[in-house]
Amino acid sequence: MAAVRRIALVGEECVACGCCERVCPRQAVAVLHGVRAKVDGARCVGCGMCAAVCPAAVIRMEERGESHA
Repeated sequence: MAAVRRIALVGEECVACGCCERVCPRQAVAVLHGVRAKVDGARCVGCGMCAAVCPAAVIRMEERGESHA
């Protein structure tokens, strides 16, 4: 059975301001090449802090299944 967890997803409309990167407690968010933020799914704990501070409101939290071998 797969466990379900939350993960942050960044939309294409990201303005790369870096707000999300600064508040992430696990350093799971990075602004790449000054273009857009990307979330490292292995580090993201789904706390939602990045989504809460995003001035463009383009980060959403999504539930994902996690399979265990």
